[in-house]
Amino acid sequence: MALISLRNVSKTYPPARRGEPPVTALQDISLEIEAGEIFGIIGYSGAGKSTLVRLINGLEASTGGEITVDGRAVSGVPERKLKSLRLDIGMIFQQFNLFNSKTVRSNIAYPLRVAGRSKDEITARTNELLAFVGLTDKAGRYPEQLSGGQKQRVGIARALAASPKILLADEATSALDPETTQEVLALLRRVNRELGITIVVITHEMEVIKDLATRVAVMDAGRIVEQGGVFEVFSNPREESSRRFVSTVVRGIPSAEEVRTLRSRHEGRMVTLSFRDGHSSQAAVFLELAAAGVGFELVYGGINDISGRAFGHLTLALKGADQAIDGALAAVGHGIKVTELG
Repeated sequence: MALISLRNVSKTYPPARRGEPPVTALQDISLEIEAGEIFGIIGYSGAGKSTLVRLINGLEASTGGEITVDGRAVSGVPERKLKSLRLDIGMIFQQFNLFNSKTVRSNIAYPLRVAGRSKDEITARTNELLAFVGLTDKAGRYPEQLSGGQKQRVGIARALAASPKILLADEATSALDPETTQEVLALLRRVNRELGITIVVITHEMEVIKDLATRVAVMDAGRIVEQGGVFEVFSNPREESSRRFVSTVVRGIPSAEEVRTLRSRHEGRMVTLSFRDGHSSQAAVFLELAAAGVGFELVYGGINDISGRAFGHLTLALKGADQAIDGALAAVGHGIKVTELG
């Protein structure tokens, strides 16, 4: 049984004004997240990502469908029965949501105090988490004295305080610079690897999904339009929404306007070679072109790596006789798609 399961889930809000139609935030969402994985949910603003998170932890009730977390029903359950479930779900947020009047130590200890843990237990657990997130020397400081990355590490430690099974990260890196983002992602990987906690990452940043998740669901207008392994979705997106996201981190086949710009800068016959893991390498292609006496220049694109698997698109400007070019491209091997750029 999946740790988190949603079956045909919908969420509709009442109209804002009399006479207007209801607002449908989620439509027919079906999703299964296995224990121990890092699962990404991606979509632009308004896609329904944050609403989906609030349904998973029971902060809002679904309008239709079934939601279970760790074998326990969430949909249609009274509020009093959801409290124990929420102890198994930690949350981290874009804006950190720390108590500015409390020290780092007190922020991390807060969930334990609410849960009625003993003073000794609170001290021991807080010390353990301060060390885990690398903030032992900042225990007595206040949030305003911390950098954005340090604040988010406090947020992660606080979310881990009650030893949850699930961590929901809602746009957790959106307020951070690229270097700090990588530090936070590395910490989340440790949380998953060393503590065995299942992580659900909600974001509009495809780079975060590429670097962190193993599977991903793409949301658009309240629906899941595509889901699967991150490599599969990145290397062969089926839906337009997915292709738009992938294009933010993977340079594919250049557009007509980009081709015109490339032609103004480079001479030769232009082709894009699309690679996928397990097929011919770019080195083999370059050797074949050189052996045929074809000159080449890489003018656009690149090769990407996801969990040790490579894919990508290389646009080349080729110089030589058409017959030699055709022969070299035909010989490069199975699995490389050749796109002529006109």
